[in-house]
Amino acid sequence: MFWILLAEAVGALSGWLTREGTQIYAQTIVKPPLSPPGWVFPVVWAILYALMGIGAAKVYQAPASKTRSMGLNLFITQLVVNFFWSPIFFNLQDFGFSLLWLLLLWGLVLWMILAFRKVEPLAAKLQIPYLLWLTFAAYLNLGVWYLNR
Repeated sequence: MFWILLAEAVGALSGWLTREGTQIYAQTIVKPPLSPPGWVFPVVWAILYALMGIGAAKVYQAPASKTRSMGLNLFITQLVVNFFWSPIFFNLQDFGFSLLWLLLLWGLVLWMILAFRKVEPLAAKLQIPYLLWLTFAAYLNLGVWYLNR
């Protein structure tokens, strides 16, 4: 339960810290085609954070090893990078830098999936929706950057 609560808490704190920036974004920024309505994001992220936490818990429950430690370190690292994307995007509205930050996050999540797969294949599979959502988020971020230069 610790890993799930950790992931959800990071997401909730990031969301709380960016609530005003999110409102300004919703009212003033031109969005690209296929942008979902605002209510979709907290629902999807709550599910993704739960899947992240479940995956980390499964890896944590595996026998201690270098690969397990690396997977959990990557989990924490990507969670920290994930946390800072929202303030960069919504509060600072630095859409170009947030896109680069998101690409860093995407790479870390892929690396985490590969590490998780060596320890607990199901934990890795649980991260695939996260990677797919980040891919979609990169499209949206790129579109926002392009349309609001």
